[in-house]
Amino acid sequence: MLRLFIISKEEAFHICDKSQYHESTLWEKVKLSFRYLWCRATRLYVNRNTKLTKTLKSSKLTCLEHSERKLMEDRLNEQLKNQV
Repeated sequence: MLRLFIISKEEAFHICDKSQYHESTLWEKVKLSFRYLWCRATRLYVNRNTKLTKTLKSSKLTCLEHSERKLMEDRLNEQLKNQV
């Protein structure tokens, strides 16, 4: 019975990442919570991941448009060609 709750540290990290994107199942969350109780490394990872998620959600990040990115890439390639 107890064996059902035991997961590796790597699996716990993977479930934590999935939870961040709301892709984990209820059973995975239960297993993660059980490991969270006794594993210091898992607690640290979950806490850091939670803090990162909150920070990114609250930030006002803007990304380049595809056309802007392409233009920058073309300019960089042109500069690199001119250097050689």
